[in-house]
Amino acid sequence: MMKYDRILLAHGNGGLLGNELVEDFFLPFLSNPMLDKLNDQGIFQIENIKLALTTDSYVVHPIFFPGGDIGDLAVNGTVNDLAMGGAKPLYLSLGLIIEEGFLMKDLQRIFQSIRKAAAEAEVQIITGDTKVVNKGGVDGIFINTSGIGLIDGPLNISADNLRVGDRIIVSGTIADHGMTIIAAREGLIFDNPLKSDTAALNKLVKKMLSTGATIHAMRDPTRGGLSSTLNEFAKKSNVGIVIEEEKVRIRKEVKEACEILGMDPMKIANEGKLVAVASSEDAETLLRTMREDPLGQTAEIIGEVVDSNKGKVIMKTLIGSSKIVDMAMHEALPRIC
Repeated sequence: MMKYDRILLAHGNGGLLGNELVEDFFLPFLSNPMLDKLNDQGIFQIENIKLALTTDSYVVHPIFFPGGDIGDLAVNGTVNDLAMGGAKPLYLSLGLIIEEGFLMKDLQRIFQSIRKAAAEAEVQIITGDTKVVNKGGVDGIFINTSGIGLIDGPLNISADNLRVGDRIIVSGTIADHGMTIIAAREGLIFDNPLKSDTAALNKLVKKMLSTGATIHAMRDPTRGGLSSTLNEFAKKSNVGIVIEEEKVRIRKEVKEACEILGMDPMKIANEGKLVAVASSEDAETLLRTMREDPLGQTAEIIGEVVDSNKGKVIMKTLIGSSKIVDMAMHEALPRIC
């Protein structure tokens, strides 16, 4: 339970140490049937109404980056966590921790982004809180959001719900957000500018659900990237996952940046993509529907769920070999969201 005597940055990266912290430390204190599923939202029922609840905190650095800022990132991320459980996002809370001396013009810019993102996602911010701390108490501004959404119908979308034969679908290119953040943070300039993929996915999910396709699991692969999401699915469902490297889409400029910096795009955060696990019978129908939406135009079936190598993710490489896709161990990119 106590492998380390102090918290490390890697405990917050969505990878192996983060998962160990949650499962081996937090859960023994707080375990209950809803929390134990370890989805990005808790799903519960009040009388005949099925609801989803999520919360998240945003500490991204820098707070402004190509394609977005901490404001729209907070709204989109919370909306997406609700949508990944099949919920229609309705209401959000907004909590601010602001450093003394923070520029009002920057706060105004952030709130313009928050307002725009909420309007586009069709959610309302109905409560909030503001705290100001001494200079140095935080780095500029941190934002906490919580969200609640409504689940319509007998959906059962969960990380522990994968079935052998299911297909793995990714809605688009990976690693856009993470590589954009590191480029902005380090002042790196590439021939082809990088841009975050931050976006609200609830309207795409609504179209996906409208097909009637059997979707067993969904998640937006944020911290820890696609590798962590797939490993979590495999572990929670006690199945194996096999993916094809050639099917995993990566923008040319992102791939080049990863190669220059020696980073694995499978372990880099995304903020506007989703992974869906669907029955083999419905996967092609679901894929066609996703490709009709601007946020799913480059969607692809990248692999399937198998009965071997349980708890593991295997990639068939471009050269015809196979390799294990593991979770990130160390924190390569702190404060990514």
